[in-house]
Amino acid sequence: MSKAAWNKLESLPKLSLKELFAADSGRLDTFATRFEAGDPEAACGMLFDWSKTHLDAAHVAAFEELAETMNFAGRRAALFAGEIVNPTEGRAAEHTAQRGVGKEESVELAAEYHHRMAAIVEAIHRGAMGEVKHLIHIGIGGSALGPALAIDALARDGAMVDVHVVSNIDGCALEAAFAKCDPATTMLAVASKTFTTIETMTNAESAITWLRENGVEDPYGRIVALTAAPDNAIEWGVDETRILPFSESVGGRYSLWSSIGFPVAMALGWPDFAEFLNGAAAMDVHFRDTDGLANLPLRAAFGDQYYTRLRGCQTRGVFAYDERLALLPDYLQQLEMESNGKSVTADGAPIDGPTAPITWGGVGTDAQHAVFQLLHQGTNIVPVDFIAAIAPGDDLNPAHHRILLSNCFAQGAALMAGKESDDPARAYPGDRPSATILLDEVSPATFGALIAFHEHRTFANAVLMGINPFDQFGVELGKEIAKQIEKGDTAFDPSTEALLALAGIK
Repeated sequence: MSKAAWNKLESLPKLSLKELFAADSGRLDTFATRFEAGDPEAACGMLFDWSKTHLDAAHVAAFEELAETMNFAGRRAALFAGEIVNPTEGRAAEHTAQRGVGKEESVELAAEYHHRMAAIVEAIHRGAMGEVKHLIHIGIGGSALGPALAIDALARDGAMVDVHVVSNIDGCALEAAFAKCDPATTMLAVASKTFTTIETMTNAESAITWLRENGVEDPYGRIVALTAAPDNAIEWGVDETRILPFSESVGGRYSLWSSIGFPVAMALGWPDFAEFLNGAAAMDVHFRDTDGLANLPLRAAFGDQYYTRLRGCQTRGVFAYDERLALLPDYLQQLEMESNGKSVTADGAPIDGPTAPITWGGVGTDAQHAVFQLLHQGTNIVPVDFIAAIAPGDDLNPAHHRILLSNCFAQGAALMAGKESDDPARAYPGDRPSATILLDEVSPATFGALIAFHEHRTFANAVLMGINPFDQFGVELGKEIAKQIEKGDTAFDPSTEALLALAGIK
């Protein structure tokens, strides 16, 4: 088992970041790696710099031993081969097949589904379904977070269709989308793997009512269904010609690459969506074919495990120094915490150490004036990821972007170096870790590679911990109790009963 490997890791000396840089003149070359996200001739790439983490040669060697002990190579091979890697539900996890990397039959099926989606997207853009200016995309969880992030990141400069993503069952969210759309030129995308998700289906019913009450004679004719259960969509009222299926083996939080990405393709156009898939595929191939420290997602997982297990860090901060990536921390919260927020191993045994940290974050430079006080001088050690792009996303005075990047790089330097002072209130301890991902530009290809990197990082962490990252039973209990409340036939604790009575629910 992994106990001996962890004992070895825990016994290693823990040098400071200053000591690590002083001892190794080639540290930057070892821990900062450039990755090409698309066509190398286009120079569309990104830099992954883990040099300001406490990883050193001894820890890396021990982590590589841990990976071998935990059969990382075998688990990775099973993932790409389409074998069962979700044992509690008896499923494969074939999100990489959506990008063209995986079991041959699954890749072919994904290509067929993409061909169908491309045909519908292009037909709508040509006006075959009438004038379409707006799309309200209704989903929740992975069916909403991914599309919302991708559209915000990539479609700010003149989207082909104005897309509004609605996930919350709170009617205020749906009404806000209604207020920005003309019913006569609005389509609905209803995204649900089972087509039974109560929040999504309730919002969809209200959207249909809104269309009908505003003069749309055939509101169901305005719907595109995105689902792994086409029969349920047909029964609900969607014409089968407007159903975009995806495979049951594609999990919700990994589904952006499937037909769940329909609103992204609607906003960007199919060529850009294809580039998005290609960028992710480049990261898939890298992750599949590269071993040890050179494997970027595995390297990141080594760092994650170092801080969670060896330093007792309970959180990890993610700060995007790019307004277009403002939703990235929210997306990563679900990806990482829903995947690895477990307390038992894949075979049901209790885990003998901490698992996923709490992922949180924000946008620079706003966060500097809010939470960075704790990062620099607080008692909690928080590993931080900085994400930025060399090319700006605006056409304003270049000073804007220069100041933005200067602040990003300064924060990492300051966290590491700290500052001594005779005044304790003005002293900074330093030796606080950070990693930096620097994109050449926020393009479909680099963005696709960035998301795929985090997917594989999450999987690599799961393998090192021996857990199953592809189930999420923890989200079910609250839903079950909510259904019991709706039925009104179950007694709860006194506090819950009082809240229900006060709200007029029971």
